[in-house]
Amino acid sequence: MEENTYPQKLLAEMLGTAVLVFIGVGSVPATLIVGGDAPFTMAQLGMISLAFATAVIAMVYAIGHISGCQINPAITLALAATKKMPWRDVPGYIAAQVAGAVLGSLAIVGVLGRKAVDVGLGIAAYGTGVGTGQAFFAEALGTFLLAFVVFGAIDRRSAGGFAGLAIGLGVFAIIIPVAPATGASINPARTLGPMITGELFGGTVHWDQLPVYLAAEVLGAVAAGLLYVALNSHRKAAAAENRVVEPAAAEGALS
Repeated sequence: MEENTYPQKLLAEMLGTAVLVFIGVGSVPATLIVGGDAPFTMAQLGMISLAFATAVIAMVYAIGHISGCQINPAITLALAATKKMPWRDVPGYIAAQVAGAVLGSLAIVGVLGRKAVDVGLGIAAYGTGVGTGQAFFAEALGTFLLAFVVFGAIDRRSAGGFAGLAIGLGVFAIIIPVAPATGASINPARTLGPMITGELFGGTVHWDQLPVYLAAEVLGAVAAGLLYVALNSHRKAAAAENRVVEPAAAEGALS
């Protein structure tokens, strides 16, 4: 079976993450610019969630067959931790994803102009009254749920052709309850890219919050991957036991 080269995979990951950030994160300042001084509503949050979801769905089908469309360093680390991809590929994937996130953020500024920076550029930050512990839990739980959906969707036993839809809808659902607490980054590249770009253009960046986001997202994704593998290993072990026991029982019935 033919496989794309490693540089092709990295380029695909960079492009995919750039599109995710441009469309998903870009929908945040676009919504705020269009809404003006009007109060932020659930309908607006729904549109932002839909933008992220559609970007993920589109990219899974566009580059999934090239690089796996991980476009999330937390997912990449979870796949490596569960031996579903080699560790030697991880640094390149993460570098490509972060570079793509920066390019996507720059594209937001290029399209929406300085106003995008003035309204926050979609930079992830704690919600009003949210502390470090709450933010950590929100990001860890959100990324855990995302990663668990990813592992299930890419399982060879899952329904074929629906991975993009499942993951995209998972993103849509997760953002709704998590966004009010942390902006629902659930992706270290999505967290870091807008922060870097915001800093370049003089925006407000809470760098002290970055370690919390990164640690929570990685921990959540790896935990989900390990849990999924544990559930899968138990199923395989049971199947192997059945293969051993059932023939013996059949022979006893025939003798």
